[in-house]
Amino acid sequence: MSRVDASAADRMVTALFIERARRSPSSTRFWVLLVLAAVIASAGVVGDSTATVIGAMIVAPLMTPILGSALALVLADRHQVVRCALLVLGGALTVVAIGMLMGWLISPPDAFASNSQVSSRISPRLIDLVAALATGTVGAFALVRSDVSDTLPGVAIAISLVPPLAVTGLLITTHRFHDASQSALLFATNVAAIVATGTAVFLAYGVRAGAGEAGIAVGALRGRTLAAVSAIVLLVAVPLTAGTISVARDRALAANARPVAERWAATGNWQIASVEARSGVVVVGVLGLPPQPAPTALREALNRGGMRDAALELHLVGGRTHWCPADSATCTVRDSSRT
Repeated sequence: MSRVDASAADRMVTALFIERARRSPSSTRFWVLLVLAAVIASAGVVGDSTATVIGAMIVAPLMTPILGSALALVLADRHQVVRCALLVLGGALTVVAIGMLMGWLISPPDAFASNSQVSSRISPRLIDLVAALATGTVGAFALVRSDVSDTLPGVAIAISLVPPLAVTGLLITTHRFHDASQSALLFATNVAAIVATGTAVFLAYGVRAGAGEAGIAVGALRGRTLAAVSAIVLLVAVPLTAGTISVARDRALAANARPVAERWAATGNWQIASVEARSGVVVVGVLGLPPQPAPTALREALNRGGMRDAALELHLVGGRTHWCPADSATCTVRDSSRT
């Protein structure tokens, strides 16, 4: 393993530490690209367009201050640690705000219930942490080794930073606060993984020695700093483990509920658009012309199918949502914007 020399250390510091001046080239570039990436990501999520969301991933500059945090930790530069952390936090809040603005302007009647871009980001699992650790390692490795820097666009696509934040903002506007917190957890997972793997890679390649040779200030690296980074990753893993178990249960529940829903919809020549399960709640999207099949009939069918303990959320064309509590045979109508 080749050690980072003075020129490489200087290149990394220049690339990752965004200048403090508001109108500096690196600062201007960061904020302009971040705002544009947030708009692209929000539009891609609203339009349920994977290609558009991928475009936002490539444009998004959030990877820079996150890896900058890892480099600052390795150099024991407290000032840069704080600055990079504030840039990540400020950038995240900016993307969420733009997502909320987009949600207020354009919010579908079903509150994104059938949106694949949303559903793929509201159930983070342990496998997401594993993927983020691997991707963060590649990103840090590409910065250390200039000969593999052409892999960075692939890293930007593989690590999901801006899209989960856009989803968080969009879901806040539809009052889906639990799901919004889950997409925010996915972002936090990716940030923790990047910082942890970036710190490990930079230490392994001797960035501290190279920075010292380049005349860059290097502080005393304490063991508690590394322990804190490891603790954050473990802390994130706890809800992800619970999420993994919950997702497995929800998938089994959705698989059992789908044939029941399809038989119910066939009685009125309606079409099932989607069947999902979220935290033990069966969510069914259905399309068709009046008259509609009775929601209570689906509730009773689920009860007979052994799913009495699962609540039912039924989204009908036109924006109406029926809520059928668990262990019940009744349903109520509520505004879908509150789901």
